[in-house]
Amino acid sequence: MRIRAAVLEEFAKPLVVQDVELSDPGPGEVLVRLVACGVCHTDMYTASGVDPSGYAPAVLGHEGAGVVERCGADVTLVREGDHVVTLFSPQCGECVHCVSPLTNLCLAIREQQSLGYMPDGTTRLSRGGEPLRHFMGTSTFAEYTVMPEIALARIDQQAPLDHACLFACGLSTGLGAAIKTASVREGSTCVVFGAGMVGLGAVAGARLQGAERIVCVDLSPERLELARGQGATDLLIGGPDAVAQILEMTGGFGTDYTFEATGSVAVMRQALEAARMGWGLCTVCGVAGRGETLDVVPRLLITGRRVCGSSFGGLKGREDVPALVDRYLAGEIDVDPFISRRLSLGEINRGFELMEAQDGIRSVIEL
Repeated sequence: MRIRAAVLEEFAKPLVVQDVELSDPGPGEVLVRLVACGVCHTDMYTASGVDPSGYAPAVLGHEGAGVVERCGADVTLVREGDHVVTLFSPQCGECVHCVSPLTNLCLAIREQQSLGYMPDGTTRLSRGGEPLRHFMGTSTFAEYTVMPEIALARIDQQAPLDHACLFACGLSTGLGAAIKTASVREGSTCVVFGAGMVGLGAVAGARLQGAERIVCVDLSPERLELARGQGATDLLIGGPDAVAQILEMTGGFGTDYTFEATGSVAVMRQALEAARMGWGLCTVCGVAGRGETLDVVPRLLITGRRVCGSSFGGLKGREDVPALVDRYLAGEIDVDPFISRRLSLGEINRGFELMEAQDGIRSVIEL
């Protein structure tokens, strides 16, 4: 079928919205009519050419939600008419990682997905007879996409898809970091560095876990006010003295949990330094630039602090994303403040420009 899609033709150049061909779903695959898609920093990171694992030409986009239109042979997890959220982090339910409670990093299709291919090593996207590669196994900057069934989370049909798409990446990553990866304890203290999509999600997650005090650190007063709306009890303008201020606010101890959601290695170090001696846990969610390293003072670790990473908030997508959407429907998670702009597919590059300017939290492409 012929569809409209935003294609990354060359790195560091605007995406080109054009007609491409999308093949029928194969065995274990599903055709999804996309309704809404968030413009995430990862898309811009890849389009810029900075991502060492990036490739072109490809159809970008990964934070999507839509409706199942057609199922290939042997599909059992979804059916036509289901409302779904796309998962760049799939869940086969059978590999050694899926059956373990210790990780959410499914191994089933990881190798081919990272190369831009479907599990069988081919693509369903093409242009003029030449294949186009998929992005993060999703390619949601398009009217339709074909995906493996294990990379789709079936959600309650009452959830508006323009809100649900945010659970495909940024919002779930932050929520899961607090709820799943760190397992924030009730009555604890937390600090979140960064009040973008992921950081605000971490603030909301800490609130849902019953944290007593949640400090949010950011350079933008406007974003900090959004953090207050998600449950932050203290707001702090970031800078070189942020750690000293946090220590002063906490009697010199630091907080039980810290979360880094900026991608800056300097802020990652601050997040570790702000963690409490004895048991403080620093969870790193941000993606650093190519070649950057985190300089850690060993004494911080020897005295009981821990640091861990969190990919997609540690969530097993097919199980955990629908549960988060249910909590949103129950009124526990306020999604409206995250949606800053509603754009058409033809305005996709405007979405990147707004993100580069840090204008708003999320632009949502309505398809």
